[in-house]
Amino acid sequence: MGRLVALGLLGIALTLLGERFLALRNRLKASRQVESVDLPNCHLIKGIEAGSEDIDILPNGLAFFSVGLKCQGLHSFAPDRPGGVLMMDLKEEKPRALELRISRGFDLASFNPHGISTFIDNDDTVYLFVVNHPECKNTVEIFKFVEEENSLLHLKTIKHELLPSANDIVAVGPAHFYATNDHYFSDTFLKYLETYLNLHWTNVVYYSPNEVKIVAEGFDSANGISISPDEKYIYVADTLAHEIHVLERHPNMNLTQVKVLNVDTLVDNLSVDPSSGDIWAGCHANGSAHPEHSI
Repeated sequence: MGRLVALGLLGIALTLLGERFLALRNRLKASRQVESVDLPNCHLIKGIEAGSEDIDILPNGLAFFSVGLKCQGLHSFAPDRPGGVLMMDLKEEKPRALELRISRGFDLASFNPHGISTFIDNDDTVYLFVVNHPECKNTVEIFKFVEEENSLLHLKTIKHELLPSANDIVAVGPAHFYATNDHYFSDTFLKYLETYLNLHWTNVVYYSPNEVKIVAEGFDSANGISISPDEKYIYVADTLAHEIHVLERHPNMNLTQVKVLNVDTLVDNLSVDPSSGDIWAGCHANGSAHPEHSI
């Protein structure tokens, strides 16, 4: 009798694990086959051959790229080089990428940049916010862009318990931002476990020097984040749910959901056209294959 109960419980457990496995394959779009499309007007930009994780563009056409991200499970094109921030003037006829120098005192050797965002204050000072994973930890670095020197002056390193697995960031002030956590746990095994079990534990955090709080939660895997041109709405990419969430901002900086856009693909970083308000999204066609991106 005991053996039958044990076999029954084992069968139930295997059934549940099988269901979770099939659900995860569906969320990863693992069976999807996509044909490559060669666009005639696309060409390789020198200096970004190793790839870039995120981009933010100023109104004057200067674009900033985070490069060199190294994460467990992701292929690195330059494993022996530290990460960095590149700049490119999109208004040039033949734009080229330039790596920005970072001020002394910043630990460049462990720089592992992820999401980035820019903010321009009333004095036209440009601040650059960068999600950083030094030695697999999580910080947000704030820099001041010194245009005449093509350099970044490091101002502050932010660490907080509510940012255990920061992915992307959108700045809303000189020291204020919203950031997404793509996992609840920081431990690698627990990250995989929560993804497998589809726990919907990830969130969006608001940070200021005076207050840090969770302002939206219940996402499968909160990833890219951006803001509308009128700054009334925050957009959040939920990668494994294949959704973009439209969230309204309130005076207390909390967010409430307005609508959910189903995009039927693994949506990643988001960018918003400042003139039209259109949302551009980088997407993964098949999350279980080698990295393939589309827009």
